[in-house]
Amino acid sequence: MSTPNGFPQHSRVCLTRSMEGGAVQDLQAKKAGKAAKKEAGGDGAPPKIGTPISETLKLLPEELKANMKIKSITPRPPRKPRLERAASLDEKSWRKWRRFRTSQESLTDPNETSSSNGSLQEASPSPPSRGRASPCNPCCQQESLHTSPDALEASPGGKSRGGGASDLGKRASEISSAFGGLLRGKGFAGGKPRLSQIMPARPLPPMELNVASHSLRTANRIDSDCLDYRHHSQHKFGRVSSSLSDSRLQGNGTLYDSCSTDSMKSTFSVLTPIRAKDVRSRSYLEGSLLASGALMGAEELSRYFPNRNMGIFVATWNMQGQKELPVNLDDFLLPTDPDFAQDMYVIGVQEGCPDRREWEIRLQETLGPHYVLLHSAAHGVLYMSVFIRRDLIWFCSEVEYATVTTRIVSQIKTKGALGISFTFFGTSFLFITSHFTSGDSKVNERKLDYNKTIQALTLPKNVPDTNPYRSSSSDVTTRFDEVFWFGDFNFRLNKDRETVDSILSQNPDTDVSKLLVYDQLTSEMSRGSIFKGFQEADIHFRPSYKFDIGKDSYDTTSKQRTPSYTDRVVFRSRYKDDIQAVKYSSCPVIKTSDHRPVFALFRVKVRPGRDNIPLAAGLFDRDLYLIGIRRRATRELLRRREQKDQRSSSICSIS
Repeated sequence: MSTPNGFPQHSRVCLTRSMEGGAVQDLQAKKAGKAAKKEAGGDGAPPKIGTPISETLKLLPEELKANMKIKSITPRPPRKPRLERAASLDEKSWRKWRRFRTSQESLTDPNETSSSNGSLQEASPSPPSRGRASPCNPCCQQESLHTSPDALEASPGGKSRGGGASDLGKRASEISSAFGGLLRGKGFAGGKPRLSQIMPARPLPPMELNVASHSLRTANRIDSDCLDYRHHSQHKFGRVSSSLSDSRLQGNGTLYDSCSTDSMKSTFSVLTPIRAKDVRSRSYLEGSLLASGALMGAEELSRYFPNRNMGIFVATWNMQGQKELPVNLDDFLLPTDPDFAQDMYVIGVQEGCPDRREWEIRLQETLGPHYVLLHSAAHGVLYMSVFIRRDLIWFCSEVEYATVTTRIVSQIKTKGALGISFTFFGTSFLFITSHFTSGDSKVNERKLDYNKTIQALTLPKNVPDTNPYRSSSSDVTTRFDEVFWFGDFNFRLNKDRETVDSILSQNPDTDVSKLLVYDQLTSEMSRGSIFKGFQEADIHFRPSYKFDIGKDSYDTTSKQRTPSYTDRVVFRSRYKDDIQAVKYSSCPVIKTSDHRPVFALFRVKVRPGRDNIPLAAGLFDRDLYLIGIRRRATRELLRRREQKDQRSSSICSIS
């Protein structure tokens, strides 16, 4: 019969449970001493060390013997040793030391004698607990006193192995502690020692969830300037952000870094993750209107224009060939009425300044780094510049342009037309700026200029027509979805100067409805003789021609020209309500010419397209962009320096 710890079960001697700990040992020792004195005849001599334990037990009083129960059980051989794993060097050394200890304490051989209750009775009154801490539970202390019945017999030679009572007490204490731990199930499993748990002196700091290394954490750190990007991207690109979640990153069972996850999510909020199967099925040659991977498709269009409407700024200005350019173009290109800038800026100039490049630099400087020059063209003194937001250049087709001369002598290129066309997503655009024949009574000549322009303007060239079934070979304006025609059309008011001045003086609040009754262009468009299918927004500004240069007064020279609406912007569309005019006005602040600039703001509907059109590949005038931005920065530095000088030169007087 063996215990669960592998030790053979022997006969046990159980002391009474009414006594606890060291009090039992003291009481037994005192009674044994008194009994020994009585047996010796009262001489007070202590019993010899070599006295057998059985004789010592005979000296106990009768009441103690009554409380002690001795059970005799025949011992059985120990269990066969079980196979163990290969031990390390530390375990082997510890086992050798353990064998040495147990050989002294006679724990391995059941035939050998060991320390008994008699030895405990002969021990010193104070409980020795030097080796290991004795068990604190009283029941465990009682169980630790169980010994074999062989311990009640004397050892060979009549002497104890320890030699002294104090040594026997120490070894008995160590044996009881060891057996108490074994009985509680705290034995050494497999011969490997278990160290006691060490409690920390102070509470441990909380463990971070971020288990990535410091270098990885630093590499994936988000800049402080972009801390609000998550909120912005979730609000604007909620669909994109949901495509990559934390659960998918944690699902593979690998350790992850929360900062790394945030960096990936912010990155993919701008660039949508593409599945491999979508890449296989994606066709860049054929394209598709509804395919998720089409560059010009509906998904990409909805990403940039959720309502599929873009803002376009169209302006025309007859500069009268002046070399001097306005100091500031902000009031012209960036009016204060709309809260936001437009997506595209198209500016047409008639009788432009001699330095066309300088004019384009000034435009780039005013619009700033968010816009790039997509294309610019010239026909004599006719200039046109198309600026677009930098993010949108990837969705533009190749830009094409054509010119028409309406003069009899083609070498003189002051009158004529210039057209620029391209496709944006799936919508084709045509912008035409013209300078028609001048003169109050030359209405028919101006209509001839119009007819010649729509017939001779050869556009488009390589870019396919988005709807060829609704196109006409005799009219260029029918071959595009959205057409904007602007310029100095030179249509006048059929009224004398005095009548016009009186109407303008009576209506200082720009109520010009009475003037438009005499407008030549409005009359001809209502008849359908010019600009067929075109519309014009309501006019609420004063005539843009003809002013004295640098003044707000109309022509005060001897010619006394009648003020007129010569500078106009008209538009047409293949589809109804695709173009909506938001604002139509002039810029009275710019006074360097006898014409005032006229501009219009539009909301234009954009449709998805196909990927089979020739793309511009993001090309723009980079040199112009750098020069304009450099000038813009220099101007801002000069302005700040002037403000600083003004503050430093101000004099404060205290009265």
